[in-house]
Amino acid sequence: MSPTPEVSDAKLLQVDQLKIAYGQQRSQSATSQWAVNQVSFQLGAGERLGLVGESGCGKSTIGRGLMRLLPPGARLEGQINFAGTSVLSLTGKDLQRFRGEEIALVFQDPMTRLNPLLTVKKHCLETLKVHRPELSAAAAQAKVLEMLRAVNIPVERWTQYPHEFSGGMRQRVAIALALLLDPKMLIADEPTTSLDVTVAAQILKEMTRLCEQRRMGLLLISHDLALVSEYCDRVAVMYQGEMVELGPAQDILSHPQHPYTQSLLQAALHLQTNAAEAPPAAPDPATEDGVLLRLQNVQQHYTLDTNFVSRLLSQEAKVIKAVDGITLNLYTGETLGLVGESGCGKSTLSRTILQLVRPTAGTVQFDNLDLTELAGRPLRQCRRQIQMIFQDPRACLNPRMKIGQSVAEPLLIHELATPAEAEKQMHTMLERVGLTPTTEYAQRFPSDISGGQQQRVAIARALITQPKLVICDEPVSMLDASIQTQVLELMQSLKDDFHLTYLFITHDLWVARFFCDRIAVMNQGKIVEIGPTQEIFTNPQHPYTQTLLGAAPLLARLQNG
Repeated sequence: MSPTPEVSDAKLLQVDQLKIAYGQQRSQSATSQWAVNQVSFQLGAGERLGLVGESGCGKSTIGRGLMRLLPPGARLEGQINFAGTSVLSLTGKDLQRFRGEEIALVFQDPMTRLNPLLTVKKHCLETLKVHRPELSAAAAQAKVLEMLRAVNIPVERWTQYPHEFSGGMRQRVAIALALLLDPKMLIADEPTTSLDVTVAAQILKEMTRLCEQRRMGLLLISHDLALVSEYCDRVAVMYQGEMVELGPAQDILSHPQHPYTQSLLQAALHLQTNAAEAPPAAPDPATEDGVLLRLQNVQQHYTLDTNFVSRLLSQEAKVIKAVDGITLNLYTGETLGLVGESGCGKSTLSRTILQLVRPTAGTVQFDNLDLTELAGRPLRQCRRQIQMIFQDPRACLNPRMKIGQSVAEPLLIHELATPAEAEKQMHTMLERVGLTPTTEYAQRFPSDISGGQQQRVAIARALITQPKLVICDEPVSMLDASIQTQVLELMQSLKDDFHLTYLFITHDLWVARFFCDRIAVMNQGKIVEIGPTQEIFTNPQHPYTQTLLGAAPLLARLQNG
């Protein structure tokens, strides 16, 4: 299937009049029922095309359709030609080889794509064994180590399992797996959603380098217009299953033609401009009610398992200092942003605060109670006052429970209401987060609503127990700019109404600047800088903070070329 130079240079991928419908849509004849409708585009060797749009617009469906990875019952019409060969005609071993060797796919959520029973090492070596059986064991191992180093995975950690990695590190593993076979084209579906700006920039620069060096085509699917515009030659905008605009990245940024593209650009600019010009005023600790959460020298260390030979030779086991001596105060009524690269310990710190994992050392005081000394029912009662909003609502909402049941459940778990009272409070909360009519949404399942609506459900579930502290772990990173703004404004409104305090974990600096009063910058398990938001952004002191700010894509800068 090796393309000739003429085909490769002209159009590596040619998509004509692509239409895709899922099983439940097949009987519908209306145009709106197509998840992807009449989409046509081409991609040349070495070219980078960005595909942007809101959740549910059909971006990921296109990516899966190109790979023939649609679920059973899905219907696909149109033509997909890769290097002169019809993808729709491939079967058996030809299709298996096509997936990975010709086109590779990086999924948005690596945790659901990596086998929890296999180490990273086995994942990589298994891929090479299937597609490159001629490689010797030594050559295969050298290839894997080279690729892991390229995506900044420490080689000593390749014997660990996916659950032992942070979300961002798992994504780096997924990217390494995709690039392992030197594909001619890469489909990257939200590949940097869970990555901080510095690592995202490193990986996207590496992808860009590979595109140029290997003449590899790149289809970058994202909701981040700034990111796509910075790293892609052309940008295609999707809206309600249709491609409404396609052109050079600079033209799309400077002169968007379609109303949806204009609104998408305005939403992203609103977030960045408001963040830059009018950050929230940081609360004065002296005027606040006091310290709600106090961390003193909190440590969370993990020891890597050593093999029998290492133990026999009395070699010291390697210790990972995920959280390494964190001391900070969170004041009542403030929003403290915690920013830093993936794997720096942000999410581990949040789990330690909740005592989901006990700290190796240090104390966690919440509302003058030392949580490290509590267990059983007293600890559960405290946890009712500390709730969490996770990054991926699909992963934290039970797919078999209706939305009404999911939102009401915490009241029943904590014995705060009778079933009848819980149902009444559930409807009130659904209305408060904008899911109306509540009777209709209460009967839906998570799979029946969009990503932004799922996050509203997660927020409603977190707030229904009336907590004092809400830990937000990347709550808007999977949402496009327009939905991000809506959810952040909702969270700010709820903070005022319910007198909440937020610990806001994010890798998106513009979101942090838009939303947070103070910012703590975390690197390698330590807080390297903390201060009012405006100070951190206008006068960063630590070199790592300066690096973070320099790597953040800024639309205004991109628009000016």
